[in-house]
Amino acid sequence: MSRITDYAFLFQKSFGTSGVNAIGSFQLSQLNSSSVQSQLKAAGINTNSKQYKAAVKKMMSAGNGAMYGNIQGIKNLMSHYDKDGDYINPVNGLAGLLVTDDNENSRRRIISIPDSSKEEMYELTKKEFLRENGVHNGDTTKRTDVYNNLYRKMSKKDRLAAGYTLEKYERIYRQAFYDAAKKADPNWEIGKPIKAGALDDVTRETAETGKSPAQATLS
Repeated sequence: MSRITDYAFLFQKSFGTSGVNAIGSFQLSQLNSSSVQSQLKAAGINTNSKQYKAAVKKMMSAGNGAMYGNIQGIKNLMSHYDKDGDYINPVNGLAGLLVTDDNENSRRRIISIPDSSKEEMYELTKKEFLRENGVHNGDTTKRTDVYNNLYRKMSKKDRLAAGYTLEKYERIYRQAFYDAAKKADPNWEIGKPIKAGALDDVTRETAETGKSPAQATLS
């Protein structure tokens, strides 16, 4: 006989409810039963919605039909998805940013993004390049803020591609600053002080001139 484990407390703990085995819990294998479906509908849950189906898929992937769940746990998990069943990023509250096997290739495309976002990335990259002497410091960078600002300007379907595109422009700007620092001082190396005024002639426009985002790399 197979051992049945009650995981209801895990859903309760993860999704903000208390107690160990709340009244009304049920095995996930019973989700499609008439009694459980009636409970779900009575709680205002649309079992035909993509939001509900995404939540159930997530619950099932975390275990098997022998696991237990409850109405509140399902509601809380549903709040992690939008009406289209797309995962909502908990950091910025936006959907369309989850990389999956299905969208891995389609996200790697260059699309048109707002000049304001490119300008914001240019200014930040220059500031951090000078402050860190060319070092890419993941502990102090504010790059995430620039990307989140961009995502808010884009439609959900284009957010991943927009981030990919902005990353390419970021590389173009860093390369332009690197080249300018080396031109001002051929002996300069990343991590060493940059000669004063070395980046003064580098504008966003000059950095982008003749550069293809699709081909952007770093030295």
